[in-house]
Amino acid sequence: MNADADHEIPSRDLSTWTIERLQMFAEDAQGQELEAVRVVAQSHAYRADEPHEARKQWAKLSLHANQRLHGDGLWDRARGAQRNFMLRMWMIDQLGPDGEDHDWSPATLAADTVAALALTPAEARALADHWRNLAVEQIGELRRHKNLTAHLDRLVIHLQPSPVRDQLLAWTETRPHLP
Repeated sequence: MNADADHEIPSRDLSTWTIERLQMFAEDAQGQELEAVRVVAQSHAYRADEPHEARKQWAKLSLHANQRLHGDGLWDRARGAQRNFMLRMWMIDQLGPDGEDHDWSPATLAADTVAALALTPAEARALADHWRNLAVEQIGELRRHKNLTAHLDRLVIHLQPSPVRDQLLAWTETRPHLP
């Protein structure tokens, strides 16, 4: 018997599990298993043949797994936020906004997006104008901002006129110039 056998992750087809079973599993899952939970839950959320409420529950599970997944590094946090923003935006686009649930509220998604951005659109544009001369860390910061704003063209159509919407519109104009 292989001495490492006790440390192997058993092969599991999580896609066949009920949401309740997957939620319980997710509470203790880590690493690759938690990523598998996130992906399976997200794929269920994308299924048009599922009832809206079931899709929202699957999306919530995916968001929960995603929240637990990311590490403390800049790229880990940005990747987690970007996944969160994209899934929430997709759900808003597909099922419509829900003012009673902050995850499906365009205004909350807009506020969360602004909070995740360290630069203003003007600062990002000024850096982007000469990005080839920037330090690797600064180029990375611009890339993170580009990733974190990928959903904005779809989000702004769901927002009422406001200073936050104006800021996000400025980001939609800035984003194509980022590396």
